[in-house]
Amino acid sequence: MSATELLHRYLDQCPLVAIIRGVTPDEAEAIGDAIFEGGIRIIEVPLNSPDPLTSIERLAKRFGERVLVGAGTVLSADDVARVRDRGGRIIVSPDTNSEVISAAAAAGLVASPGYFTPSEAFAAIRAGATALKLFPAEGASPAMLKAQLAVIPRNIPILAVGGIKPDNMRPWLDAGASGCGLGGGLYQPGQSPEETLAKARAYVDGLG
Repeated sequence: MSATELLHRYLDQCPLVAIIRGVTPDEAEAIGDAIFEGGIRIIEVPLNSPDPLTSIERLAKRFGERVLVGAGTVLSADDVARVRDRGGRIIVSPDTNSEVISAAAAAGLVASPGYFTPSEAFAAIRAGATALKLFPAEGASPAMLKAQLAVIPRNIPILAVGGIKPDNMRPWLDAGASGCGLGGGLYQPGQSPEETLAKARAYVDGLG
């Protein structure tokens, strides 16, 4: 299965990515369970979380093929290898780093780098990006994304990330986004599984 097919397998189930920045390994499985129960099928553990590789490994083992688990805030090709070795299958970065993108693509992983301009988008695509993360979306607009999609190939999924709330997702999806990444609106460090489940359900309900 190609990286593109892998990503669509999970986006087609639910076009949302849970970004659980600050989660600890001891919390990861319970938070993951809440996110899964809420209907979300992609979980990203940013590498600036406490002991993130252990959290990724525990989530990957717990969910197997049921969830696409991986890392965010990936800043180096070495990190790509470390994430892969722990069972991560998606690499998300805040920038358009061709070394990170190429390393992820070469490893057969989903590569979803951050971009903001068409120049960055095409640089990422040339490096082998599977998808693009429009970041920070709160500094852009659905109208801007729609204009960019006049030139960005439609076979490249774009995820809007940053400032996404249950009540503002629909304009992004209507503009052509394939999904949205959910950060602080879904999870804050130390948050209970019960609160995480309630927030996840609110986001899924917000899809309409």
